[in-house]
Amino acid sequence: MANLFQKIRKGLQLYQQIDMEALEKLAAKVDLNAVVQNVSKLDDTQLQGVMKLLSGSGGHKKKVPPPVDGDFYDLAELLTPEQRALQLKVRAFLETEVQPIVNEYWLRAEFPYELIPKLAALNICGVTYQGYGCPGLPNIMEGVLAMEMARIDASIATFFGVQSGLAMGSIYMLGSEEQKQQWLPAMQQMTCIGAFGLTEPEVGSGAAGGLTTTAKRTPEGWVLNGQKKWIGNATFADVIIIWARDVDDNNVKGFLVKKDNPGFQAIKMEDKMALRIVQNGLITLTNCQVAETDRLAKANSFKDTAEVLRMTRAGVAWEAVGCARGAYENALAYTTQRKQFGKPIAAFQLIQNHLVEMLSNLTAMQTMVFRLSQLQDEGRLTDEHASLAKVFCTLRTRDIVSRAREVMGGNGILLQYNVARFVADAEAIYSYEGTKEINSLIVGRAITGFSAFV
Repeated sequence: MANLFQKIRKGLQLYQQIDMEALEKLAAKVDLNAVVQNVSKLDDTQLQGVMKLLSGSGGHKKKVPPPVDGDFYDLAELLTPEQRALQLKVRAFLETEVQPIVNEYWLRAEFPYELIPKLAALNICGVTYQGYGCPGLPNIMEGVLAMEMARIDASIATFFGVQSGLAMGSIYMLGSEEQKQQWLPAMQQMTCIGAFGLTEPEVGSGAAGGLTTTAKRTPEGWVLNGQKKWIGNATFADVIIIWARDVDDNNVKGFLVKKDNPGFQAIKMEDKMALRIVQNGLITLTNCQVAETDRLAKANSFKDTAEVLRMTRAGVAWEAVGCARGAYENALAYTTQRKQFGKPIAAFQLIQNHLVEMLSNLTAMQTMVFRLSQLQDEGRLTDEHASLAKVFCTLRTRDIVSRAREVMGGNGILLQYNVARFVADAEAIYSYEGTKEINSLIVGRAITGFSAFV
């Protein structure tokens, strides 16, 4: 005790010697005699606490928050070292090349064409296909990469999904060997861009039996008439997969339509509130001439079309996870930096509750899509498997982005904080590749044995 008092006395003497003016100012604010009397009544433990406080090493030491990471259950550990390295390589590309420019392009509703050769250099296009220059990796990597892209921007993920999944997938699964050799290597290198034309102005969910775009066989090949709407990449694609109803046998067939085919026109759709970087087009086919060699050789009914949709629907579920993860991670980082009432808002109970709700849904989504891709790699993926994941993940994503916007208050609607874009884009992901209602009926049919479709 005596030693501690000597330290205090010595410290006060030194303080007087160094800055008497400051001591006088302190005396004007507090009763120094009362301070000394009260300090003299403290025991050793209390005095040590006072000394720590005075030295700046006490309870006010700045806390360093944990790293921001949406993979709470360490699901990345399910990947091989090579797969994990590719995931991190793509993540680094997105954070350095896409993140700095994405808000500007999203606001202008323009596409950053300069990114295409940089994306091609990653060698991930057609990631699961064998041959034709494709990497031939497991399906889980297609999902992981879709998540990584959507974690930064859902528009870039959508562009890539159309190119690598819908367009290349149609040719890979349903094309002849000649068609594969003609198109896939260039599409893999992204020197040739593809699009997928199924949805029509008046036909979305009813595409299986209600396509109004027609194909008529002629001695010279085929003549296509009709319109397609919401077609991603359509305004700059080199080849578009057009699905049309054969007027002779009433079956749906697929065609490789080039952008310079006579009778083909694509006009950019304007005024979208979501996925603004994606260049959606309204395609008009007016007596569009297509050669027989450009008809997809193995696409003879909508069941064949559905094979492609089943594969890509799993990718959309992964994309929803990425969108949710991006919103969660941005919101978490924000709450640890934003201060109100003298401390980070992450320290408040209501904010922590929102964050935990977001992480709970995100973790459930991640475990679901990992299992979904495992089933796909085992050759056991069904329509209902893909549809359930699409329903659940896109629904939960809407909740997560809403909470992310909420914890950020007014700043949540500003692009610069990187959550407003996720809030808007989640709405598009929720609807495309089959609405919640249609995908729910696919699952309902599987679990009850009754089809509720009209």
